[in-house]
Amino acid sequence: MRIVLRYFFRGVRLVLSPVMLIAEKLSTPQSVERSEQEQAEVDEACRQLALYQFRSCPFCIKVRKEMARLGLKIEIRDAQLDPDRRRELEEGGGKVKVPCLLIEHDDGRQEWLYESNAINAWLHRRFGAEPQTG
Repeated sequence: MRIVLRYFFRGVRLVLSPVMLIAEKLSTPQSVERSEQEQAEVDEACRQLALYQFRSCPFCIKVRKEMARLGLKIEIRDAQLDPDRRRELEEGGGKVKVPCLLIEHDDGRQEWLYESNAINAWLHRRFGAEPQTG
């Protein structure tokens, strides 16, 4: 019975994944507008960030849409298909759970932030945009 359930849910993921990815493309919001100088500063700050994610995870999609809305160029690391990234996530953050935002602080400390709502709230605090509800 366990194997039947496993294959059932794999089938569901196979069907829903493309639908979710297409929906993401169609519903990704426009980026906020910044001056060239402001955007350059934001881009520089984003070099200290990396998002560990699974491509069709709905919570990862939520974070990617907010990144697009905020105009953030954060490195995306696929912890589902790349075993090295998966290992980094497990060793650094302590668990393989996505989405996870890696924040490299100026003092060399690493912070591993889990949960889409917490990540989006942190991005809003850091980059000064008004948080969106929903």
